[in-house]
Amino acid sequence: MEPVYDTVIGAARTLWLAQGLKFKISGVENVPVSGPGVVAINHTGYLDFTLAGIPAHLQGRRKVRFMAKKEVFDNAIGGPIMRALRHIPVDRGNGAESYQMAVDYLRSGELVGVYPEATISRSFEIKAFKSGAARMALDSGAPIIPSVIWGAQRIWTKGHPKALGRNNFKIAIGVAEPILPNGSAEEITAQLHASMSAKLLELQDMYAQWNGPYPAGEFWVPARLGGGAPTLDEANAMDAADAAEKAAKRAAREQPGEGSDEA
Repeated sequence: MEPVYDTVIGAARTLWLAQGLKFKISGVENVPVSGPGVVAINHTGYLDFTLAGIPAHLQGRRKVRFMAKKEVFDNAIGGPIMRALRHIPVDRGNGAESYQMAVDYLRSGELVGVYPEATISRSFEIKAFKSGAARMALDSGAPIIPSVIWGAQRIWTKGHPKALGRNNFKIAIGVAEPILPNGSAEEITAQLHASMSAKLLELQDMYAQWNGPYPAGEFWVPARLGGGAPTLDEANAMDAADAAEKAAKRAAREQPGEGSDEA
């Protein structure tokens, strides 16, 4: 029993009920009943982590320890909750400690949640993957559990207003067959990307039958399906511009000011 985690799950379920959210969840049997697993999740919105743990919860009330940026743990309100849930803080300037913590969790039989894309996909397609999930699997011997969420971007995603009221949105969550840590990190990462890309297409097709045809021009619909989201190439260019702007601001903060004694 984990009273804090169980309370958070109960609060989330109450919120989903108030919002009128409807779920279709498939592949729960692909979550191991016991033992470790790297839960690899696609990233389309800010609430993905609250939804990605549902299949594990349905599979014997298992809990996922998510890797999240350190700033969340520094928050006066969110920090104590994140630590009580035993999630893993990630310092993007020095990720070795968080990586080792994740591997230790896996070796002790935990499920660890990671985003191979690292940041939200503004195109709502699967972006290029980092190799962290594969390396964790290789270092711990844990299988990777490919998990895909579709529809949650309608609630809250990057660059668009929140829709946190009663919206009656439909959300699909699918878990693909586990990937065993056989081969190199590059080979496993490629296999994971192919698995999650295929699962996304499957969920998108199912969603159109469940929710109706995709509305043309809507921000949450990929360009490939006639929506208003940027293409993957356009989204990558936007991400690169954002990264360059952040780097410039960081460099400006670190530059010695006038009158400084620094050489």
